[in-house]
Amino acid sequence: MELAMTLPILLLMLFAVFEFSMLFFARGTVVEASRLGARAATHPGTSTEYIEESVRAALGPKLSRNAEVVTEIGTYAGDPVLVVVKVPMRAASPDMLWPVGFGLRDKYLIAETVMQRE
Repeated sequence: MELAMTLPILLLMLFAVFEFSMLFFARGTVVEASRLGARAATHPGTSTEYIEESVRAALGPKLSRNAEVVTEIGTYAGDPVLVVVKVPMRAASPDMLWPVGFGLRDKYLIAETVMQRE
């Protein structure tokens, strides 16, 4: 009887730790991709296609499928450069906690990096 009462709680905690760790790792990847894109955007003559390509390469095949990349590049040296990367959480982790009310539908991992243009 004790096993029947505690097993669902232990499984729920195990699923939560597993899902959180996958989302935590994906968040780090999204932040690093945003930084790499902003670093690429600081160089003069860089196109938005190259920036998006470098961001998608940093994200990897799984996360880059549904990723959105937004860039704003200044025209002169010293102008700010903005790169925003938005990835759905469902691309980063299986949605294991939806039965208890914590679903990943319509939730995103978002990273924004601002640097100065060279």
